[in-house]
Amino acid sequence: MDLIKMGAELLSEKLGLNVDLDSISGALSQLLGDGKGNLDLAGLAGRMAESGGLESVLGTWLGDGANAPVSAQSIFDLLGKSKVADFASSVGTEPETAAEGLSDVLPQLMDKASSGGSLLDAAGGIGGLMSAATSFFNK
Repeated sequence: MDLIKMGAELLSEKLGLNVDLDSISGALSQLLGDGKGNLDLAGLAGRMAESGGLESVLGTWLGDGANAPVSAQSIFDLLGKSKVADFASSVGTEPETAAEGLSDVLPQLMDKASSGGSLLDAAGGIGGLMSAATSFFNK
């Protein structure tokens, strides 16, 4: 299944949105996309690995066990308040509600994308993610 579509369906269900899935998919793509219509979960993982305190959460999302929770405040810190607010406006909800929904849905998307380790392997393991994140933030 397409991860953007899956994320849109999960967010629509979680938030009880009365917005068509294409609109939610577009907003999600704007928030987490790579500019080519795909979710940039490797980039998100890199930002998580770089930010203090989320590296251990990331490990649970990429692993086969249970996913550790992340707070709405962590979503704001990770993605940026203005970006979350823009996303919320696009789907017709409040930023805090959107952040809560994203805090529930992002672990599921990352878990699905990393099933079998493909996301982590593609980035060269956790060390590769750290390296990518460092180069991203040092530009």
